[in-house]
Amino acid sequence: MRLLVAGGAGFIGSNFVRRRLAERGEDSVRVLDKLTYEGRRENLEGLDSKRFELIEADICDRDAVRSAVEGCDAIVNFAAESHVDRSIESPGEFITTDVFGTHILLEAARDAGIRHLQISTDEVYGSIEDGSFTETSPLNPSSPYSASKAGGDLVVSAFHHTYGADSLIVRASNNYGPRQHPEKLIPLTVLNALHGDPVPVYGDGSQVRNWLFVEDFCTAIDAVLERGEAGEAYNVGGPDELPNIDVVRRILELTGRDESLISHVTDRPGHDRRYSLASERTQALGWRAQTPFDEGIERTVSWYRENEEWWAPLRSGEYREYYERQYGARLGAGDG
Repeated sequence: MRLLVAGGAGFIGSNFVRRRLAERGEDSVRVLDKLTYEGRRENLEGLDSKRFELIEADICDRDAVRSAVEGCDAIVNFAAESHVDRSIESPGEFITTDVFGTHILLEAARDAGIRHLQISTDEVYGSIEDGSFTETSPLNPSSPYSASKAGGDLVVSAFHHTYGADSLIVRASNNYGPRQHPEKLIPLTVLNALHGDPVPVYGDGSQVRNWLFVEDFCTAIDAVLERGEAGEAYNVGGPDELPNIDVVRRILELTGRDESLISHVTDRPGHDRRYSLASERTQALGWRAQTPFDEGIERTVSWYRENEEWWAPLRSGEYREYYERQYGARLGAGDG
């Protein structure tokens, strides 16, 4: 197959591209990425130029998308504005990319007669106190980010039902692993701990997440891409549910730090308390998560320890400005 991978220079996208090329010797990949702060050329370094191509363009650019899709057998769309905190600051950017950009990709896929797989999130379902969301659970997003992703999902479903498009959706629980931008909880905690900096924890830290190692999600994407039914959604949940505070404590242990670094800060507005996905529909395609959290987090911390050249540039410039906006006043008012 020749895949067009939109957003393939980001965290999950680049892990998917690397794994696909490593395990499918006859495949080739064309990445279309805007190369914003999350999409980085460094994430794709070392790939075989005979089987890999990077196009710098926006998925909202209709002409660029139509050109990029030529000769491809399927589109996998990772491209999205993806951080809840940033969506609270700038919701319009999220709606533009996550809804309108998805529409542009769907049109190109429909015109080319190829499959479009939308990469989505458990956050579109909102929060759940008990049990787990299934694919038939109603969408009830809580943030501008999750609302924009839900909007994109609805457009995907509408293209199938209205036009018969070969479009489908995969929704993942919280991914973690190598090459994740330090704005997210796990890499932020790892890097702050390695530097002995305060680790901000929203509220009491009891928000529960269903943690999924990124490589396990990549295998699920392959299963859905190749064996999923058009018009359907597929949930991919991780093997372990843990409160954020337990995740932070485990990282502090792995980095040799104590809990004095934890600083409880004012919670984000509308923060969901718990996510949980039932994955039976995806498991019926032959997929299983292989990486328990204890193993995955050890591998993740080791990767950040060993790859300072990857993350060092990210702890300055735009990210530093964002970090100070997001946590500066909160850390000053935290209880340590």
